[in-house]
Amino acid sequence: MSKRLGLVIDQERCIGCDACTVACKIENNSIGHWIQVETRNVSQKDTPSGQYPDVRFEWLPRLCNHCSNPPCVAACPNEALVKREDGPVIYIEENCDGCQACIAACPYNVILYNQDKNTIEKCNLCVHRIDKGIQPFCVICCEGQAIYFGDLNDPDSVVSQKIASREGFQLIPEAGTNPSVFYCPPKPRNRL
Repeated sequence: MSKRLGLVIDQERCIGCDACTVACKIENNSIGHWIQVETRNVSQKDTPSGQYPDVRFEWLPRLCNHCSNPPCVAACPNEALVKREDGPVIYIEENCDGCQACIAACPYNVILYNQDKNTIEKCNLCVHRIDKGIQPFCVICCEGQAIYFGDLNDPDSVVSQKIASREGFQLIPEAGTNPSVFYCPPKPRNRL
């Protein structure tokens, strides 16, 4: 079985610090934010579950999902987006004419348009690093140690173990894209 490289983001460990966003911008010299950290499921302080000690925040770092069936690749008329055999969806800037068909096709809203260059920008899973045997920079720089990288097809890998033990989920499964980014939800809290 071939490799399928991907990420698992542990929402229990994510502290919403945006270190992954900053790391990505630095590593890729990007103008836009290829990783966007959303705040979700914030409990309100005027509801019973939103009073101390039950105040909750959940963070969801969103980035290219490096889909197994990427609609952006199919939509691109110039082969500027290519699906590698080992999983990442990479961007070839010199092939991009700025048509933005990929942006319209992506159900995750994570491909950015760079007006200055008339091209798109997106996460490439740091293929320049993984091809050298180094983890993506967001994984290394994550303050909460919430991002894991590995082979999703290897049942013994850390990412596969996390998905199995923590009921990992993919975003927008109904889109049929089969993302290579999984999320592990926070564990339920016990009341004191």
